[in-house]
Amino acid sequence: MEIARVVSKRSTCLRNKVGAVLVRDNRILSTGYNGAPTGMEHCLDIGCIRNERNIPSGERHELCRAVHAEQNAIIQAALHGVSTQGSTLYSTHQPCVLCAKMLINAGVKRVVFGQNYPDE
Repeated sequence: MEIARVVSKRSTCLRNKVGAVLVRDNRILSTGYNGAPTGMEHCLDIGCIRNERNIPSGERHELCRAVHAEQNAIIQAALHGVSTQGSTLYSTHQPCVLCAKMLINAGVKRVVFGQNYPDE
């Protein structure tokens, strides 16, 4: 979990700094943090649409410019040809429902998180 906290420091989100680590057999497969897609401007640089519109955390995910930490961990594994089947995700925050579905389809078998996320 400590590694997930360190990874979260790379986040460019103004609201929540989230870090995620995918692990299997005591080996790190990939890491991810929340931030804008590659080549796009980050909220740190141009502001947060969700803050500007007073959207509560856990609602209207589609308006967020960031890719979630869990999604980025899955994407990094895929880019480097690393299977996530049977892995464990360690995350600083509880995955949202969208990330939970992606983790299931990526074969992640266990999720350990530090903080709750307000997404019923």
